[in-house]
Amino acid sequence: MLNLETRPWAAADAERLRAAGFPALLARLYAARGIAERGAVKTSLAELLPYAELRNCVAAGARLADAVQGRQRLLVVADYDADGATACAVAVRGLTAMGGVVDYLVPNRFDYGYGLSPEIVRLAAERKPDLIITVDNGIAAHAGIEEARRLGIEVLVTDHHLPGDGLPEALIVNPNQPGCSFPSKSLAGVGVMFYVLIAVRAELRRRGAFGNGDGPNLAELLDLVALGTVADVVRLDANNRLLVEQGLKRMRSGRARPGIRALFQAAGRDPGRASAQDLGFVVGPRLNAAGRLADMSLGIACLLADAEAGALAGARELDRLNRERRAIEADMQEQALAHLETIAVADGYSLTLFDPAWHQGVVGLLAARLKERHHRPAVVFADGGDGLLKGSGRAIPGLHLRDALDLVDKRLPGLIVRFGGHAAAAGLTLAADRLAEFANAFEAACREMLDPAALRRVIETDGELARGEFGLDNARVLRDAVWGQGFPAPLFHGDFLVQGQRLVGDKHLKLHLRHAGFEAEAMLFNHDQPLPERIQAVYRLDVNEWNGASQPQLTVEHWQTRS
Repeated sequence: MLNLETRPWAAADAERLRAAGFPALLARLYAARGIAERGAVKTSLAELLPYAELRNCVAAGARLADAVQGRQRLLVVADYDADGATACAVAVRGLTAMGGVVDYLVPNRFDYGYGLSPEIVRLAAERKPDLIITVDNGIAAHAGIEEARRLGIEVLVTDHHLPGDGLPEALIVNPNQPGCSFPSKSLAGVGVMFYVLIAVRAELRRRGAFGNGDGPNLAELLDLVALGTVADVVRLDANNRLLVEQGLKRMRSGRARPGIRALFQAAGRDPGRASAQDLGFVVGPRLNAAGRLADMSLGIACLLADAEAGALAGARELDRLNRERRAIEADMQEQALAHLETIAVADGYSLTLFDPAWHQGVVGLLAARLKERHHRPAVVFADGGDGLLKGSGRAIPGLHLRDALDLVDKRLPGLIVRFGGHAAAAGLTLAADRLAEFANAFEAACREMLDPAALRRVIETDGELARGEFGLDNARVLRDAVWGQGFPAPLFHGDFLVQGQRLVGDKHLKLHLRHAGFEAEAMLFNHDQPLPERIQAVYRLDVNEWNGASQPQLTVEHWQTRS
């Protein structure tokens, strides 16, 4: 049963947007997402929120300007996901372009775990840095920063994760730290680092460091900013959408850096038609594969490559790792389904699963799949060695996952060894012999924090496409617009006659559908059984590019039989 809800939209807002020059369909979709006037759709870099509003950003700019001019050794310590990798590349590229002496270090998740730990600080100290810059981590690195202080190394934290009860003793740039009035709390780690670079350049300009010039063009880094922002699934508020749109424009105009072009090529995609969906589901997973299965240094090296050949070699290795990741994930999903056969999933508010054979780097993806399949918050654990379990969780709307883990931690101090994350995703470490205790405590927290109605999956759509709205121009407009977390890509629904269907690629259905006076080609992926003659479908309007020709095509996301 498809539980559908149509997003409401104000006709006056849609008409105002249409009169301002937006295509009628896009105007309606924007109105349904809370945009009431053209000024709310920011397209120029001049409209970026000012860096001075980001707490400590000016101070960080001054400190790094001192480091650049003093030729101090800077070491970037990154997270091992796509956001951390792109933030690291942005930091290295931007600071080097301004004359900095910059190196980077990314922890291998299997050897060191997440963040600026004391072990990582000691490893970093071997490179004799004057200043460590964290990107996409550090807000909870109390012990690591204390160790750096003991070793005489200064730390600058750039992060976007939610802080715990107290802040470490360091200069911190994070829109989510107490006392920060920056309007966009949804900056990704790469966005925070980009803002810090703007502050560094402004300070160096003020000091006359660039002579008669303005310094490096930081807009050249926006392809990296766009990739990290989308891949980290942060909320795409107006400021983030602007960053992503500018990055996509660079890709489409042939100005992406070699590493990003190579990742598109390895995936068989054309960066000239890059979309936010490509960043989230094509390029981002290939970059993330390095951190999940190997070492994110591979991904960062690809992003930093100057030569096309080197970038393509790196991208092909990332593509190979991604194929390996998909195979591992498929096996884990099959095993998880077997586990769940012994559980009354519908009776619970959460899912907690562990298998000693599961891969640490893939548990987050499995948690996401289980959350989608069963519409329950899911936490999945793998063996972390030394009597520990390493887990990753994903939440459904209505539950703030980090707050739920915080509630468990406060009620049962010491149960969770460490944790951190966002509303929708979090990671944690647990003693192996306390898994059942955690599962019970997490279930209790979810029951307390979730309204029972939140457990009922509702598919939000933008209503039905009219005959005149199904066309190539609209399909291209929707493809090129920026959609993502908090600004969902359009979905439509309708009743269809299935007038033709055939299997392609052994596991996908190519469909010919009739609906409300128009006919459409459609794809239903990962489904190899014939459909009935009449269906209700939820679908996207896409562009099908084949043999140099383009035509509109529907992609069916959900369906059910209609009588």
